[in-house]
Amino acid sequence: MDQGGAGGSGTQAQYAVRIATGIGAFTEQEWESLGGTTPAASETDYNPFLSFAFLTSLEDSGCAVRATGWQGQHLRLEAPDGRLLGAAPCYVKSHSQGEYVFDHGWADAFERAGGSYYPKLQCSIPFTPAAGPRLLVAKGEDAGAVKAGLAAGLKLVTDKLGVSSAHITFLPEDDVPGLEAAGFLHRTDQQFHFFNEGFSSYDDFLATLASRKRKALKKERREALADGITIDQLTGKAITESVWDDFFAFYMDTGGRKWGRPYLNREFFSLVGERMADDILLVMAKRNGRYIAGAINFIGSHTLFGRNWGCIEDHPFLHFEVCYHQAIDFAIERGLKVVEAGAQGEHKLARGYRPVTTHSAHYIAHPGLRRAIADYLVRERREVERMGEYLEDHTPFRKGDPALNEPASSKTD
Repeated sequence: MDQGGAGGSGTQAQYAVRIATGIGAFTEQEWESLGGTTPAASETDYNPFLSFAFLTSLEDSGCAVRATGWQGQHLRLEAPDGRLLGAAPCYVKSHSQGEYVFDHGWADAFERAGGSYYPKLQCSIPFTPAAGPRLLVAKGEDAGAVKAGLAAGLKLVTDKLGVSSAHITFLPEDDVPGLEAAGFLHRTDQQFHFFNEGFSSYDDFLATLASRKRKALKKERREALADGITIDQLTGKAITESVWDDFFAFYMDTGGRKWGRPYLNREFFSLVGERMADDILLVMAKRNGRYIAGAINFIGSHTLFGRNWGCIEDHPFLHFEVCYHQAIDFAIERGLKVVEAGAQGEHKLARGYRPVTTHSAHYIAHPGLRRAIADYLVRERREVERMGEYLEDHTPFRKGDPALNEPASSKTD
């Protein structure tokens, strides 16, 4: 695509923006030179959703492809000699499903006004509401210049393709100012994360809670394991195809009832099991000799990312045990700093998860739509901030201990 410039301090560095229609168009070595994509790739935290294994599994399984409304349009930022400077995982979308940053109202308003909101450009990890880098920088390159080049490239591609907009979702807060300077609009939302304050055990964590809350969680965990239910935590080679069969049955049953059509197919789970099993934690609940429920988590260098859950039997509190309490147990045992438990869910607050602000950035090509959305986002950000403060005041932690009541916005991975 067209040549452009990126740089600072009065210099003008030249680059080329090119499009790859699949992650496989990158070599594995190229992709793994980008920060965050492998444990050893850079100084940044390893995020398993940015890995070559995860992203190629989404495409190779047919989950994130043109037929499902996720046509790969991944950005490559190259030096004049062809060297990869940076990249951004991007998809041309024909709908707004599987994103978890909801813009259906924007689409409806634009359509009613005679515009065409779809297709749009989505810079994200498909079906994954987990925060992480989106503007990826090759090791040793100038991060500011590369990210500026990628931001300019996203706008360029949006205009060249004639799509309505470009959306970067679940990005780090540190990238927001640069994107705002490039003409993107800032949006916020809320999630709930557990922060491991150096706990040596789950009981150590419980000691930080108010007495009534502590007793309630102990009772909840006991009742979740009634009826002879036991829990297995499986990683690596312990996750067999038979286990995947069981988990997929749970995922399809629960996902079909909740969403109508689950996003991930059976082949995807086999591929990630083959390619990155050591980065996966399956928490499986067993009763009468067979698995009845399970949750999949992905393991980063400092964070455990909770993703999908499913069950074929309903038992009181089992969802909370499998998805939230077991994740805390594993994070404490492994010394992980954070558990990200997915999108939404204020019920997580009572179980020791704290409100955290998430961030996205949006380039809207149509001036009228852009003005309307910008005005809306001012009010929405104010409401998200207000709600975050309210929720922080209602955490289950003991009051009066500054170490236990540090605002979530000041906590880092």
